[in-house]
Amino acid sequence: MDGPELHLDIATVCLSGTLEDKLAAAGAAGFDGVEIFEHDLVVSPWSLREVRARCADLGLSIDLYQPFRDFEAVPPDVLAANLRRAERKFDVMEQLGVDTLLVCSSTSPDAVDDDDLAAEQLHALACRAADRGIRIAYEALAWGRFVNTYEHSWRIVRRGDHPALGLCLDSFHVLSRGSDIAGIRVIPGSRIFFLQLADAPRLRMDVLQWSRHHRLFPGQGAFDLTAFTGTVVATGYDGPVSLEVFNDVFRQADPARTAVDAMRSLLLLREDIATTGPVRVRDRMGVADLPAAPQPTGYAFCELTTAGSGAPDLTLVLAGLGFVHMGQDESSSARLWQQGDARIVVRTTGFGGVRIGALGVETPDPAVAARRAERLLAPTDSGGGADPAVTAPDGVTLVFCRPGSDWMADFTAAEPSAVHTCGITGIDHVSLTEPFDDFDRTALFYRAALGLRPEPETEFAAPFGLIRSRSATDRDRRIRIALNVAALRRGDWAPAVPDPQHIAFTSEDVVASSRAMRALGAPLLDIPDNYYDDLDARFALPPGRLASLRECSVLYDQDEHGEFLHFYTHMLGSHLFFEVVQRIGGYQGYGAVNSPVRMAAHRQFRLTREAADRPDPRPR
Repeated sequence: MDGPELHLDIATVCLSGTLEDKLAAAGAAGFDGVEIFEHDLVVSPWSLREVRARCADLGLSIDLYQPFRDFEAVPPDVLAANLRRAERKFDVMEQLGVDTLLVCSSTSPDAVDDDDLAAEQLHALACRAADRGIRIAYEALAWGRFVNTYEHSWRIVRRGDHPALGLCLDSFHVLSRGSDIAGIRVIPGSRIFFLQLADAPRLRMDVLQWSRHHRLFPGQGAFDLTAFTGTVVATGYDGPVSLEVFNDVFRQADPARTAVDAMRSLLLLREDIATTGPVRVRDRMGVADLPAAPQPTGYAFCELTTAGSGAPDLTLVLAGLGFVHMGQDESSSARLWQQGDARIVVRTTGFGGVRIGALGVETPDPAVAARRAERLLAPTDSGGGADPAVTAPDGVTLVFCRPGSDWMADFTAAEPSAVHTCGITGIDHVSLTEPFDDFDRTALFYRAALGLRPEPETEFAAPFGLIRSRSATDRDRRIRIALNVAALRRGDWAPAVPDPQHIAFTSEDVVASSRAMRALGAPLLDIPDNYYDDLDARFALPPGRLASLRECSVLYDQDEHGEFLHFYTHMLGSHLFFEVVQRIGGYQGYGAVNSPVRMAAHRQFRLTREAADRPDPRPR
């Protein structure tokens, strides 16, 4: 479908700070224009002309002024006051250079349920607006007193019958009510004056509270914005595509970072529509300089960073898991360990603890993969390695490696050592825990940069609160990344494991792997007998199989597609542990049902160790 280049906007209400902060962030992130929220203007020290000039300097058009509330279907005296109020807003808009005013459907107790009266009064408003070169975009609030669906607002706009009166379609107001978007197809694109987008999680709550606190950027929630946006653009709509997101976290976060996340979400949405949206709009929605995500072929390596004092313990753990020391990079104090196709790089730094510092991702064209991530506003990593790299929002470096490349040539071969293979064949997934405020932005980044597909979100009740988990994987499930977050963390009572991470290795026989690792002295986590008694009740496993799981502290899950067996190491330091997994059949989950068991077992071991390390107070 031919048409003008998409004009990408963001509402100032999406961002934290004063109007000056918000405009600077929007301009720096590459937006074309903004919606100015009335309150942001009211509290700004800048004059209207200064705001207009600043937007021009930043390359931002002002495309919408909002919101104008509680206008239509009111008694004559209220209408007169509303028209006077509107004229003052028109004065403001003329000085700002904005030609579209958002009018929300009324929530006022003065309003009556009379479509003819609403249309008549909106027509009068549009007449006055047209005299000033202004248009009225009428929006059905999902909680509007009488008009709360886009179908209803469209009936009123048609009855209003004025060229300066059209619709504003907001994805949240449409999709939160479960409206059928097919009806949008019959609305002429010329009568849609503005398009606002917001995603959101599926919640059962008052729609006003849902809207005011829980909106998200596209791709971060559960709404099908690909279908919604594609349907609107297919009508011939050629105005701005704008983000209007009310979110408690975004309102307190660095506006520059939030604006980058917002732009990234729009670029990914455009790519999704260009790939799977209506045929009529695919060409227009494409992002010309955004390379398609090269299909990843697996993990080249996982890099762990550790302080010098922590390196010996990690060395013993890897050896106990059957990894072999393959070599050392003398220039960077990095050591390479390998078993099967699982490769772990241990890099000694000046910082405490053990953490995942980098993920090596194999892809056919590393340069294209890095260029895609950079186009999605990821900062490049300046570590100096030969392979291109970018930095994720959580600080993890993504290194793009060609399959079979010679990145391991940097490591001088180590002295031959005893080989004790324990059945590890590769890396199944990497699990990262994010701070609450960063969870959605980080999840969107990994999905966008690596071209991963989101998997169903899960929640489970853990010993220290509710945990939300969101995972993503490539088409062939060679790369799996699971992100976790504590839904709410307040106060001092906490598990003493801030933002845990783990690497899950694959095995074709986890029971055999567990036995081999225990024989090598690996610090494997013991699971209490109560778990296996419950497992017997739930699944009625053969007695011999249940006994072997119990003996080796292997956890178990099954679904309609297959089975999942897994076990864990102790926590290494305060952040990291390892997992070994076996997938049987078509099981694609992560054994989330067992996570509370693992968390409790980790805590029990920690308490036992602390008690053992505590000096004996008894006199000797």
